[in-house]
Amino acid sequence: MEQAAERTRTYSMYALVGVSLAHLFNDAMQTVIPAGFPLFQQQMNLSFSQIGWVAFVLNVTASLLQPLIGYYTDKRPMPAMLPAGMIFSLAGMIGLASSANMTALLLSVMAVGIGSSVLHPESSRVAHLAAGKGRGLAQSVFQVGGNTGQALGPLLVALLLVPKGQQGFVWLSLLALAGIAIQIGVSRWYKSGIAIDRVGHKEKTVRQPAKLSGQADRKTTVFVIGVLILLLFSKFVYLAGMNGFYSFYYMNRYGLPLANAQLCLFVLQFAGMLGTLLGGPLADRIGRKSVIWFSIFGTAPFAMLLPYAGPTASLLLCVPIGLILMSGFSVIIVYAQEMLPGKVGTVAGLFFGLSFGMGGIGSVALGWLADATSVTLVIRLCAFLPLLGIVAFLLPKDRRG
Repeated sequence: MEQAAERTRTYSMYALVGVSLAHLFNDAMQTVIPAGFPLFQQQMNLSFSQIGWVAFVLNVTASLLQPLIGYYTDKRPMPAMLPAGMIFSLAGMIGLASSANMTALLLSVMAVGIGSSVLHPESSRVAHLAAGKGRGLAQSVFQVGGNTGQALGPLLVALLLVPKGQQGFVWLSLLALAGIAIQIGVSRWYKSGIAIDRVGHKEKTVRQPAKLSGQADRKTTVFVIGVLILLLFSKFVYLAGMNGFYSFYYMNRYGLPLANAQLCLFVLQFAGMLGTLLGGPLADRIGRKSVIWFSIFGTAPFAMLLPYAGPTASLLLCVPIGLILMSGFSVIIVYAQEMLPGKVGTVAGLFFGLSFGMGGIGSVALGWLADATSVTLVIRLCAFLPLLGIVAFLLPKDRRG
């Protein structure tokens, strides 16, 4: 019995690492697109508004589909969707390598967005199934894969797209191929886990979480979800400004090349990877609410200094911004899942979808504002968004993990 239990834990860990790697590949491919906006602007003569629309299509495609997929798979899990999502991403990378106009570019990023929307809800369910008692840790392991991919995005732009142009996307399609292979293996484990659940007449993929202190009635639940959505707005619109427009601001302000600007974004995302890895276990220990409010509001002092810092200071400020800001997203998801037990896929799809949707809408608004005024104003206004993190104090206190 002990050996069987040990094998089960080992296979669960393999599955968790597998979906984390797939998340890494997915987010690396997705992050390369906004990180490469200066390249598209030069080759296709795009305005800031058009760049904002490209980001909008990429993000809103995922935003609209993820909640629907999560809701459906809560009722009927679909392991085959894991590799299917990567197939869409593969098509998108190949399309980006050959896009010669705005229409082809939008269709290609739409394919990448569909791939992302398929990956997140079902992969999050796999992480939840493999979690055991450490839900915060498991969600962080899954999320840290995505943050690592986001950190690698600017480096991939500097290493592949700057020297090779759009043809560099052909090399990025190798990430999609690797993701397909990994997700095929994970889907087999996932399918066997579902079969065990059915034999046992209970759903182990959605374990009953520890309840928040007090009675979470319908009114309280709606209020809490609303607060969490506002926190997502502040986080992801800020990131949309950084990922989509900070490169332009950096090059214009300091007269330095694109590769230098990408280094700042890499530091931001790499620090975010570390923050994500620390946030989940810390929340299991000290409580989710404490980590959530600090992850947004604690970013504000550094974010407000960034637009006025020099090149070296900007690089250094990106460390605490990424470390603090990224630490709370996986915690927010687990907190919401505890408010809505039995809705793992729905919550994951909703919150990942909202994060992409808010980023997309924010990109359009910020692109329009940059054309109407300046990129400098956009970056300086975005610096105030983390102040919205103060509303996290309104959340009910949760039981410590």
